[in-house]
Amino acid sequence: MADTGTDTFRQFKQDLEQKVKVAKAAGMSSQEIQSRAQEVGDFLASHYDPRSPEQRLLKELWAVSDRNEQQSLANAVVKLVQR
Repeated sequence: MADTGTDTFRQFKQDLEQKVKVAKAAGMSSQEIQSRAQEVGDFLASHYDPRSPEQRLLKELWAVSDRNEQQSLANAVVKLVQR
């Protein structure tokens, strides 16, 4: 059975959640994780083509946001996967 949009989004969140857990286990603070999330967002927005609608949405939001808004997006994504 092919992935539905819901399955793809669930996997996307699970992948991000795992990365945050690894960072916490390595001793990174929430502030460091959020800072790294913004760096990753910058890198991905500049170097990768989105593979899913969710990634495309994040890339387009990133492109129209200023630095403060990008930090808020990064923080929101980290919070999303931690709940």
